[in-house]
Formats: sequence, structure tokens, C-alpha cells
Amino acid sequence: MEYLRQTVVSDKLSAIFNLPASLQNKKVEVIILPATDDVEDIIKAKRQIGFLKGAELPESFFDPLPEEELKAWGM
Repeated sequence: MEYLRQTVVSDKLSAIFNLPASLQNKKVEVIILPATDDVEDIIKAKRQIGFLKGAELPESFFDPLPEEELKAWGM
């Protein structure tokens, strides 16, 4: 199973998560694991992104990244 593990400053996450006070302004470790093996269900799911209320993402948003881009991200 592939995963992503990164150490970041918690204030970068505060726009995404409601962090408890005990984790604010600290260095934290983030581990991202797949929630399901059925990627097709995830890709096909319609989602509304909170900061783009009323906007929809184009289908191309869910296309796999080019190999060059994956390498740039160390994947």
C-alpha cells in the first residue's frame, strides 16, 4: 500500500482541518492512507469544494497526473 508521510507546521493545515488547540502552532506529522481500493468510486463521486461554492470541477481534474508531475512530487 502506498502512503504519504510528511512533517508540516500545523498552521498550514488549519484551512483544511479544525485542529485542537493542543496541535495549533506546532510541527505535526501527517500520514495519508487510501480509504478504499476502489478508485473508480472516488473519481466518479461528485464533490462540492467548500471554497468554490456553486462551482464544479471539470472531469479533467480527476485525470492521472503526467509522469513528469509525479516525479516532481517525488512519487
